[in-house]
Amino acid sequence: MNHRRHVLAVCLLAMASVCSPVRAQSSDAWPNKPLRLIVPFVPGGVTDTSGRVIAEFLGKRLGQQVVVDNKPGASGNIGTQLAATSAPDGYTLLLGFDGTLVINPHVFAKVPFDTQKDFVPVGKIGDAVLILVANPGVKANTLQEVLALSRREQGGLPYGTSGIGGTPHIAGELLKQRTGAQLTHVPYKGGGQAITDVIGGSIPLVYTAVAGAQAHVKSGKLKAVAVSSPVRTPALPDVPTFIESGVADFAVSSWVGLLAPARTPVAIVQRLNAELNAVLADPALRERLAVLGIDPRPGSPEQFAEEIKRDLARYEGVVKAAGIKAE
Repeated sequence: MNHRRHVLAVCLLAMASVCSPVRAQSSDAWPNKPLRLIVPFVPGGVTDTSGRVIAEFLGKRLGQQVVVDNKPGASGNIGTQLAATSAPDGYTLLLGFDGTLVINPHVFAKVPFDTQKDFVPVGKIGDAVLILVANPGVKANTLQEVLALSRREQGGLPYGTSGIGGTPHIAGELLKQRTGAQLTHVPYKGGGQAITDVIGGSIPLVYTAVAGAQAHVKSGKLKAVAVSSPVRTPALPDVPTFIESGVADFAVSSWVGLLAPARTPVAIVQRLNAELNAVLADPALRERLAVLGIDPRPGSPEQFAEEIKRDLARYEGVVKAAGIKAE
């Protein structure tokens, strides 16, 4: 009997010595295959391009390719739902956009995901600075002059944006609520056509991302009024902020970040956050993002989660007061 017990003990020790390294290797091996980054928009826009830049640099850090998978539709809701229902194994990530995650839940009667319950924030990538621009023929140069002109003009001043419920639309409505400006929203199916129309004189103003407007501002085809970031953007350092222009605490930027499906292991989320912050410190990546008008904003998952929570509450009031609805 003692001999049998001895043999059994030896066998168990042998099994433990073999199995323990295997468990450690399987845990430490992540990632051992390519990752998928779901971008809930068509290729080519600022959000998509920023995601591709991050995927390129993050893939080098992780030693695995990060494959961009465009899943557009329903203002980002389709791709976001796909990410929410993906396996929480660290191999599927979402390129999160404020318009989809903190505005859509208020402008759509129903969205197929819960921003806070279905995702775990990995980290913020940065803020896409927004700018109010005017046709050069508009008889106003500063923000205060534009606001005054809007109150004098019969029917106010039209302003174009990339569409109903987008961050530029929300920013325009917030500006109206804060200043009493008489502005009429003109939604387009994309920022490009809105810019074309303001250059051509069809509309006097456009609220858009700096990336789409900066070349036209520098060439003189558009007149920059103000940027709605907390501080001036390096992309257009001579353009004042809304705060500098007399609208206190008015800061509205369109952020982008990385999220993972809920229940993704904490260790993987922390590793992804560390690697994301490392690439955001890379001068080469920061230069690529600057071209897109995106100011990098590294931070912790907890900080990103707090911003998401804050913006969900903040934009709910703006959307309700403006009566914004998306079909």
